[in-house]
Amino acid sequence: MSGPVFYFYRFIPKRAFLLAAASAIIPLPAMSERLNEGYEYSERLGPDADDLTLLAYLSRRYPHSSGTEWAARIASGHVLIDGRPADPECVLRRGRELVWQRPPWIEPDAPGTFSVLYEDHDLLAVAKPAGLPTLPGGNFLKATLLHLVRAYAPDAAPLHRLGRWTSGLVLCARNQHASAELVRQWSGREVGKRYRALAIGLPDTDEMTIDMPIGPVPHAILASIHAANPNGRPSLSQVTVLERHPDAFLCDVRIATGRPHQIRIHLAAAGHPLKGDPLYGVGGLPLSGTHALPGDPGYLLHSAELSFIHPGTGSKMVIESEPPELLRCSANAR
Repeated sequence: MSGPVFYFYRFIPKRAFLLAAASAIIPLPAMSERLNEGYEYSERLGPDADDLTLLAYLSRRYPHSSGTEWAARIASGHVLIDGRPADPECVLRRGRELVWQRPPWIEPDAPGTFSVLYEDHDLLAVAKPAGLPTLPGGNFLKATLLHLVRAYAPDAAPLHRLGRWTSGLVLCARNQHASAELVRQWSGREVGKRYRALAIGLPDTDEMTIDMPIGPVPHAILASIHAANPNGRPSLSQVTVLERHPDAFLCDVRIATGRPHQIRIHLAAAGHPLKGDPLYGVGGLPLSGTHALPGDPGYLLHSAELSFIHPGTGSKMVIESEPPELLRCSANAR
């Protein structure tokens, strides 16, 4: 990219503070040509494949194609088991290698820009817009933050993911040393994470600690999804109310753990689902009768800040991403 990137720095001993307002917006090739080149998928079969026919397994695991489409793909020789074209009725066993070629397809609309918040030889921090998946999955391959970031910096790869409709800060590593060191900090819960959210209701206090465990629960379409579950994994969120509206409130949420959909689940478990969330209701469970999926839009959630030790310099880094307008405090808010 040819355009300059500008930053605003405020230096404190052993600490660099970067503001997203000074970031450069990176325009990338338009996503109007949404037909990709197709993709070859490869996986080592696990226990969930035991005793299923190839056609049944593919239809269940990859529902983006119908059983008829899978049967035609198998018949055309585009599905291989251990390197050989397979029969749709062959019975699968764990440990075998499955390879299938998905023909080119038109991907859904998604934003085609992101903002650079910070970059050096080790790191690239970017702001992801809502609606752009972080990584390939489902019907998304090229319309992803990973693909767009690689077009800007071929050596960069995201260290974590945000949900498709969660906007904000994503940190990328640009070499193996930086990746290994930041993964170590993430695993050791040494990375500070702050999010901005809009939730419904009027909480009794301005500070909340939510420690509801999160684990799988049944779902009408998917076999299971993550939700509030007393038998789930320990999870911890600290909520600070920033501004109260008649029927909702702005809050910052700092998470010590990083469970899937943790903030959506935790605020809902505390009686305050994210405004517009189509999936999670009061109690932190899927809404009764809902067919919504975790990736459906409606809620407002933004990754606003990450703090960590720079893997190259050892300095304390705090990088911020300014929230979208609907998640900003008014001028008179504290």
